[in-house]
Amino acid sequence: MNETILRFGYPQTLIAEYRHWIVLLRPDQPTLGSLILAAKSDAEAFADLSPEAFAELHIVTGQIETALRGAVDFAKINYLMLMMADRHVHFHVIPRYDGVRERAGVAVPDKGWPKVPALGEAITLDPAQISAVRDWLRGYWPA
Repeated sequence: MNETILRFGYPQTLIAEYRHWIVLLRPDQPTLGSLILAAKSDAEAFADLSPEAFAELHIVTGQIETALRGAVDFAKINYLMLMMADRHVHFHVIPRYDGVRERAGVAVPDKGWPKVPALGEAITLDPAQISAVRDWLRGYWPA
């Protein structure tokens, strides 16, 4: 796994793995169910991904949206490709909603709703919360 994937807590944060992509629970939750969608390659530019990775992205995003709709009933979903501190291709997947969602003893309001996500006001999960929220989200993942 590349440095970016490791930095976001792999393997403890692993939710789903595909041939070209990996889905991780984002340890800092600006909204409940926030994820990292990371390319497994060493590509540092979106255009450098293989055609196969782009094709698989359609499947992965569909499964992300199905799972998060069931888990948090989002109103919108944001895919943010920031790649400033972490150089490998990845997205921050932020489900958006009005109000608060709760799980594993953590209540997470969408403090930026209905505008830009408030990434700087994210709630940092402890190891037990990471395990609980990760396992909860896995339960919503399509087979």
